[in-house]
Amino acid sequence: MDTSRVFVKDVKRVIVKVGTAVVTRSDGRMALGRLGSLCEQLKELNLDGYEVILVTSGAVSAGRQRLRFRKLVNSSFADLQKPQAELDGKACAAVGQNSLMALYDTLFSQLDLTSAQLLVTDNDFRDPNFRSQITETVNQLLDSKVVPVSNENDAVSTRRAPYEDSSGIFWDNDSLAALLALELEADLLILLSDVDGLYSGPPSDPQSKLIHTYVKEKHQTEITFGDKSRLGRGGMTAKVNAAVYAANAGIPVIIASGKATDNIIKVLKGQCVGTLFHKDAHLWAPPKETGARGMAVAARECSRRLQALPAQERKRILFDIADALEDNEELIKTENDADIAAAQQAGYEKSLVARLALKPGKISSLAKSIRVLAEMEEPIGQILKRTEIADGLILEKTSCPLGVLLIVFESRPDALVQIASLAVRSGNGLLLKGGKEAKRSNAILHKVITSALPDKVGEKLIGLVTTREEIPDLLKLDDDIDLVIPRGSNKLVSQIKESTKIPVLGHADGICHVYVDKSANMDMAKRIVLDAKMDYPAACNAMETLLVHKDLLQNGGLEELVRDLRSEGVDLFGGPRVGALQELNIPSTQTFHKEYNSPACTVEIVDDVSGAIEHINQHGSAHTDCVVAEDEKVAEVFLQQVDSAAVFHNASTRFCDGARFGLGAEVGISTSRIHARGPVGVEGLLTTRWILKGNGQIVDGDKGVVYTHKDLQVAS
Repeated sequence: MDTSRVFVKDVKRVIVKVGTAVVTRSDGRMALGRLGSLCEQLKELNLDGYEVILVTSGAVSAGRQRLRFRKLVNSSFADLQKPQAELDGKACAAVGQNSLMALYDTLFSQLDLTSAQLLVTDNDFRDPNFRSQITETVNQLLDSKVVPVSNENDAVSTRRAPYEDSSGIFWDNDSLAALLALELEADLLILLSDVDGLYSGPPSDPQSKLIHTYVKEKHQTEITFGDKSRLGRGGMTAKVNAAVYAANAGIPVIIASGKATDNIIKVLKGQCVGTLFHKDAHLWAPPKETGARGMAVAARECSRRLQALPAQERKRILFDIADALEDNEELIKTENDADIAAAQQAGYEKSLVARLALKPGKISSLAKSIRVLAEMEEPIGQILKRTEIADGLILEKTSCPLGVLLIVFESRPDALVQIASLAVRSGNGLLLKGGKEAKRSNAILHKVITSALPDKVGEKLIGLVTTREEIPDLLKLDDDIDLVIPRGSNKLVSQIKESTKIPVLGHADGICHVYVDKSANMDMAKRIVLDAKMDYPAACNAMETLLVHKDLLQNGGLEELVRDLRSEGVDLFGGPRVGALQELNIPSTQTFHKEYNSPACTVEIVDDVSGAIEHINQHGSAHTDCVVAEDEKVAEVFLQQVDSAAVFHNASTRFCDGARFGLGAEVGISTSRIHARGPVGVEGLLTTRWILKGNGQIVDGDKGVVYTHKDLQVAS
């Protein structure tokens, strides 16, 4: 857990400040969805025993929108042709405050919660009696489970220009929130903005980084602020000033996005959300963001040193890794056995335990695959295309590494070995996060592999992420990590895709089909079906749905397939047509979108190859699908029209594997339709670089250049 978030366990009284850009839309109208989510979160905190005080902006913006509309309704065409004077901020505040509070009252009432309005001005706090009275009033309201809603009363403020003047005891609702946090002895202040937190520069700048924990000595001189808020008066500068003020007084502060539906709840659960300000931040160990980014930066630096080595030296590293694995086989087995015993004791499913086990001969098999990979053609720096752009101007398209890869995988420790060897062969840096159930296996494999890396490259070429909590930070490093490859459940892949701007390569499901046509050789069909299902039922390329031509119901072919599957212990579930056949006695399935990962599969009847194709394209996962047929026309239609990463004719789906494809190993199987598809080997971890070689040519408006664009032969 991030130690900088431990303080939340002692929090009881919370002040939440929500900015204008959160409570209103860009056109000035109220953002009802965000306000509803805000109120629901405050209701949840109220039920959990927290004392919640809301400080809200938005009155001036809401009032301005209403007055502009009113003015438009009451204006003649001639009036509209005249220059329009800016509306007075105080009048806007007077109109908007009424609307804003009425909306809060309505939303809270729907949640069976009562709210109370507390309008204050800068001058009020000059009176010690007022300070005492507001504390007493707030305490009474909180005792009654009422949510106090506070705002600066801009309509009657005596400051020179309350909407623009930044002077006085407080000068905007951010500083008001900080002041109230001190006056009311709050335990936590949350400032909600329209961005995820404090960045090192303007959030729109791709080079800006989210700062998880603000350390004044480190960040004060490094941050470049962007424009002020589009609607409110302060922007991020005001929030940081208010946060520093409250934090220095001993009140932890979080700046986070108010556009997310659950950030307040996440903060109170101790999750790393937004930017934390704390008086002791400078005493803590380096924030977790440094660890995450540090790993990625180190991996990139090491990868560049790896790429600079001669091809033979890179090949030698792979041989050394293979030797190291075999030399440490007993130690690896001991740690793997411990993981298996722990998984069984924890009651994990048999399919997961099966994927976890490094069976006898597995290390030798992995070492052999690594040696095969080492002997493959050098992948880096290959000239893929040569073109003469103009006389003496030669353009080359070459292969080069992607950079830094983040691989998140579940259960299978052998995946770590394959991925690491592919990263070395392709010249990429690598960050690995395996499942907790394989913790000891992954740790020893990582240690063995990195110990085989030469000092001139560095063991940080391959980083091992050990805790789940580090993943969110890594997924934010879109400038430091170039590709994420998740290997695991549908839930894992979906969560990662939703949580990062980094390109994601992988597959969510492995719902593979075998279609047995009426022209199929039934002996061949039975062998393929049994192998596709039972060779390794937990694999992503195992058959999960068997489709059969309707004629096989009449000639007994379907009955034979069902009998053979049952004799192997396969549990069968039928689609609507199969489930209706009483003679087969197959229970109906609830869904065709089912990945069993066990000795079980769905069976359904289709009219013909077109029906099979339609079923697969509708219910499949675009992984691997097979047709068993002797009719070449049927096979060709299937191969051309099934929209999957791998499509087979008369061969088991289990062949869809990087090693079996001759790729040496695979980093995973991709069902994406860009970059790499199917088993991803070395080529899938490479991109291209353009190299132009000339002898002094310049463009000069293209006046002196004669373009030839002639394809040149690439030397073999």
